[in-house]
Amino acid sequence: MTGRGWETRTVVRGDVELHCRDWAGAADGRPVLLLHGLAGHAGEWDALAAALAPGRRVVAFDQRGHGRSTRRPEHVDRAAYVADVLAVADRLGLERPLLLGQSLGGHTALLAAAAHPGRFGALVLVEAAAGRSEDAPARIGGLLGGWPLPFPDRAAAVAFFGGGPGGEAWADGLEPRPDGWWPRFDTDVMVASIAPLAARDHWADWAALTCPTLLVLGQHGILPPAETDRMLALRPEVRAVGLLGAGHDVHLERPGELHRLVSELLEELEGVEGSEGSDG
Repeated sequence: MTGRGWETRTVVRGDVELHCRDWAGAADGRPVLLLHGLAGHAGEWDALAAALAPGRRVVAFDQRGHGRSTRRPEHVDRAAYVADVLAVADRLGLERPLLLGQSLGGHTALLAAAAHPGRFGALVLVEAAAGRSEDAPARIGGLLGGWPLPFPDRAAAVAFFGGGPGGEAWADGLEPRPDGWWPRFDTDVMVASIAPLAARDHWADWAALTCPTLLVLGQHGILPPAETDRMLALRPEVRAVGLLGAGHDVHLERPGELHRLVSELLEELEGVEGSEGSDG
């Protein structure tokens, strides 16, 4: 099956099937692996992936419990999500990709890079941090429980999600059924997936990272300033960029600016590698 410039691939790990979108760009560019946030789907990355893909291979996948991947996996702890990232990178042959994640996907990316130093060439976190979030399960459960399901049609869903590219992307995560449009996930699985963030922080993992890292924040995002300040204090070499007017879904609201930032980082990485190669 093919989409707008991408091919579908399926990675199987244990009892879970992971649905991937694979943009086969130039083989000599550093690959990019994209992780969506909680209750999201791989299609959220279509605009960014298409913009990056001419120069490199780009892969996005529906994480466990989401989209077209296994809906009710046995395990939804942090370790399971991280292991899925490694499985996709390994099975699809992505050599030291730039790993980019938004929200919970960013948290997963952080843990994957910390647990496997040297496996990923760079890290980009979009509206994601290392701290503990005690109220996350209750907040997420209330938010998702407030969706007026089923939506009578796609247009009603787009309007509920605020319209524009963000509303379209969230509506793309729904599936039509005879009685209306429903999410491709179960709320209890989403709450269980976010629950580990209420139990502990991951400051030690963040501090241990050595790969080049970019932190992208929305002006109206959800990360407390004190948390981002601590992240930069622990790793002062990290570049942090705030995008004016953007909220939590930076990748949907400012895809062009995110593309510019990621492209600049990739050019820097490839420039360094080129100079190292010429020295040899």
